[in-house]
Amino acid sequence: MTKISAAEVAKLRKMTGAGMMDCKKALTESNGNFDEAIDFLRKKGQKVAGKRADRDTSEGAVLAKNTSDGKRAVIVALNCETDFVAKNDDFVKFARQILDIAAEKNPANLDELLNSEINGVKISEEIIHQTGIIGEKIQLGYYDKIEGESVASYIHIGNKLASIAGFTKIIDEHTRKDVVMQIAAMNPIAVDKDDVSQNIIDKEIEIGKELAVQEGKPEDLAEKIALGRLNKFFKENTLLNQQWVKDNKKTIRDFLKEVDSEVKVTGFKRYSVS
Repeated sequence: MTKISAAEVAKLRKMTGAGMMDCKKALTESNGNFDEAIDFLRKKGQKVAGKRADRDTSEGAVLAKNTSDGKRAVIVALNCETDFVAKNDDFVKFARQILDIAAEKNPANLDELLNSEINGVKISEEIIHQTGIIGEKIQLGYYDKIEGESVASYIHIGNKLASIAGFTKIIDEHTRKDVVMQIAAMNPIAVDKDDVSQNIIDKEIEIGKELAVQEGKPEDLAEKIALGRLNKFFKENTLLNQQWVKDNKKTIRDFLKEVDSEVKVTGFKRYSVS
């Protein structure tokens, strides 16, 4: 049997991120051949992934960043089974590697991101490998992006929630940060009321009518009352019409106008786990 040195084990651990005992076993099984040892570890990942395929991945790390040119912001969520793993430094580091690839390569969608490479290996394959190392089901649960003349990104403490937004003009970083923090805190469904889908509007009107009737209001007034409630819904759930969390005497629309009367929000994304 080939004798495996501590230095060889440490080298394989640095190459793969696998645990010391797993690396020693892989090198022992492959008689010290590093390529075969890496294959051994990857096959272990496939086995673990297969066994845990039906597990729920409701935990994870949600991260966001701006590209170096400041014209695009990206957000990704790497999911896992437990909060313990979600807080693991190596897990978060892996999520940041995926985030960096998303920012650099500008993939069109989640599938394209999964087919992008980290150190010559597809992200989809590396996720399986990391599953073997960590021992939990891991999956890339979310990816999206926003573009604009300027953008902003925000990661809430604990890496459970992140938001991004784009703007039609270059505005100061402080203002942009306030907007993405508003998005994180208040979870709007659209930029403005005109951006809310007709399906949601119809549903809110129907709910408003039913509530009015239940409250004993005449049926001929129910729709008028429902439309009044719809306006309240817009104020609470569309970004520009929400009260600014830092000053509830202003809406986000008012806040942005004070900074630049011509700037508009091109769009936003928000994602959270747990």
